[in-house]
Amino acid sequence: MVMKLIRFWMPAAILVAGIVLVVVRGGDETSLEGCAALWGAGLSVALLNWLHRMGVSGDRSRVQEDEARAYFAQHGHWPDDVPPRQGS
Repeated sequence: MVMKLIRFWMPAAILVAGIVLVVVRGGDETSLEGCAALWGAGLSVALLNWLHRMGVSGDRSRVQEDEARAYFAQHGHWPDDVPPRQGS
């Protein structure tokens, strides 16, 4: 719940704050500059969240690879391979 709040709603709230600023101040030059700054901040938060998610997903791949190697060391074949026939 908290991660969804930070990941999606926080950048959205910053972007909406920029629009609200322009509407409240009537679209003068200062409000447009403030809106641009808020949009830059909101998009930066969204980008940092995305980059963090991409970095964390690499950790899962490494853990899966380590588990597969441990399985290979114990059983002599990879988990997704057909096990060799035992004695014929």
